[in-house]
Amino acid sequence: MANSMSSLEFLIPTSDEPSPVVSIVIPAMNEELTIREFISWCHEGLEKSGVTGEIIIIDSSIDKTPDIAHECGARVLKAPCRGLGHAYIDALPYIRGKYVILGDCDCTYDFRGLKPFIEKLSQGYDFVMGTRMKGQIDPDSMPALHQYFGTPITTFLLNCIYRSPFSDIHCGMRAITLDAFKKINLESASWEYASEMVIKSQKLHLKCTEVPIHFLKEPEGRCSHHKRIGWLSPWYAGWINLKVMFIYAPDFFLYYPGIFMLIAGIILLGSLIFGPIGFLSIHSMIFSSALTIIGFSFVQNAVLSRIYYNFDPEYTKRVKRYFTYNRGLLLSAVLFVIGVGLIAPLIETFIISDFSLSTISRPAIVGFMFVALSIQTFTYTLLFQMIAYKKRFNLY
Repeated sequence: MANSMSSLEFLIPTSDEPSPVVSIVIPAMNEELTIREFISWCHEGLEKSGVTGEIIIIDSSIDKTPDIAHECGARVLKAPCRGLGHAYIDALPYIRGKYVILGDCDCTYDFRGLKPFIEKLSQGYDFVMGTRMKGQIDPDSMPALHQYFGTPITTFLLNCIYRSPFSDIHCGMRAITLDAFKKINLESASWEYASEMVIKSQKLHLKCTEVPIHFLKEPEGRCSHHKRIGWLSPWYAGWINLKVMFIYAPDFFLYYPGIFMLIAGIILLGSLIFGPIGFLSIHSMIFSSALTIIGFSFVQNAVLSRIYYNFDPEYTKRVKRYFTYNRGLLLSAVLFVIGVGLIAPLIETFIISDFSLSTISRPAIVGFMFVALSIQTFTYTLLFQMIAYKKRFNLY
């Protein structure tokens, strides 16, 4: 039986499970060498776990992979080749199980061992990561570059940025409840989906844990996708995973550094406004005002990022409630008036001195800073309103 939706074609086997508890969702591209054994492993894993399940293969092959999968009892979603992450996005409307298990069909992840994942989900966990680092890695199954460099470093970085506890963020074998999978709202099209899922599991405060797994050497004759694409592929995968780590981290890169710069700038500026302190003079005032402006900008951009992602709706509501359009423009106007008032004597001196200055006063430095903060507040207010309205946060 087949039915079509846009560019997708969905094939349902005759031996289809009517009420699956578990959905095994697997992207596949030209895996006719392993797909039959892999599906056999899935059936064995479900039987050992004592649960009913379905196997969904998201296929973009040009070989016999979809035919073999369908023949072996899997549901097959034929989709264009748009990347691993996009395959999972395509599959989401077709998933029926309460629990979802993800992975690869190259027989490197042992799907005969599904039971620990299903047990963790049934205990109330939302997201269960497989970990090769705490499990068993067969000799020559994982390239040394991945095992000793790429995976440990990127895992360490993600854990530092997001204060997460994972040991192997790139492990493809993972399990998640269907509700949590929908809540994550996967957006990454390619390899970076792996990091996005881990990051959002922390941002959304999902209940997470890890399960050690046995990572197997790929069957004789199979060539991994990284090798098929070329030697740059692992480096590209690492790069786009880093990109995802950075763009979802406004607190780490913007908010906390911004708060530090803002406080440090204000303290230093306030200390020097009435005169120099030791070797700190008017040049230090210029530096401190610049530090204050940059810190203010960092904090504003962090807040915009937070409301854009809206991982914490209560935070968004609080900001929306206190920082209204009218208040933003009023604050901008007040800062501008104060700034111009402090700069006015300098402008007068500049005019009567034939448009030249030999020095700049301390109040004028503060005045220029207030004008800059006024402009930042005005543009921030407009951007805040644009984003809040676009994201449908019931602003009006």
